[in-house]
Amino acid sequence: MSWIKPDWPLPVGVRAAVTLRSGGVSVGGYASLNPASHVGDDPGAVAANRAIIRDMLALPAEPVWLQQVHGVAVVKADQVDGVPEADASFTKRAATVCAVLTADCLPVLFCGDGGRVIAAAHAGWRGLRAGVVKQTLAAMDCSDVTVWLGPAIGPAHFEVGNDVRDTFLAEDNGSAVAFAECGTGKWLADIYQLARRQLAALGVGRVYGGDYCTYADAGRFYSYRRDGAATGRMASLIWREV
Repeated sequence: MSWIKPDWPLPVGVRAAVTLRSGGVSVGGYASLNPASHVGDDPGAVAANRAIIRDMLALPAEPVWLQQVHGVAVVKADQVDGVPEADASFTKRAATVCAVLTADCLPVLFCGDGGRVIAAAHAGWRGLRAGVVKQTLAAMDCSDVTVWLGPAIGPAHFEVGNDVRDTFLAEDNGSAVAFAECGTGKWLADIYQLARRQLAALGVGRVYGGDYCTYADAGRFYSYRRDGAATGRMASLIWREV
C-alpha cells in the first residue's frame, strides 16, 4: 500500500490519508511517489505522482497545495487562488482537500464540529514554536476538536541545539521534558510531545497518532535529515466527502 489511513475516529464522511514514498514514477532520491514541486524533482514526474494520488485515494478534487515557509499563515482552502504562501489551510466545505507536505516536519490534521470543519497544518519546530497550531485552531473557530499527528522525525533522531530548546522553554518551561541531552549543547527533541503540550494548553485533549519516525523508516518515508535536499515529500490530506 502506498498510503496510511490514520488511526483516528473520524465522523462519517470525513477522510484522511498520508502518502508513502512508494508507488510513483519519480527516480533517484525522489523515488518514487513524490508530490512536491519545490524540491528539484522532474515536474512531469511530480504531475504524474499527483494524478496517482488523486486516483489512489479517490479524492473529490485536486488538493489545495501550499507554498510552505515554516510560518503561521492559515488560508481558507475553498477560497484559494493559485498556490498561497501559508503553512495551514482549513475548510467548512465538502469536496475540498486540505493538504501539507512534509519530510521530517510534523503534519497535523484537525477535525471539529462533528466533521463540519477540517484543517491541515505543517508544523516543523519553527512553525510549532511560532504558533501555527494555535492559529489553525483560531481560524477553524469551532469546538469538539480532535487532532492526528502524522509521520515526523522521532525523538531518537531529532537533534537540536540550545537555541531550539531555549525558544520552547521561554514559552513553556515545562517543555524541558521533551528534550534529552545528547552532548554539550545538544539535545534530542520530541516534536510529538511538544505538539501535545501545545494542544493541551489550547484545550485539545483528544490527540491521536505521534508514533512514527520518518528518519528511521527509510522504506516508507522521505527524510530531509537522513537523505539531504534531493528527497521527496509525503502528503498528509484531509477532506469531507459530503
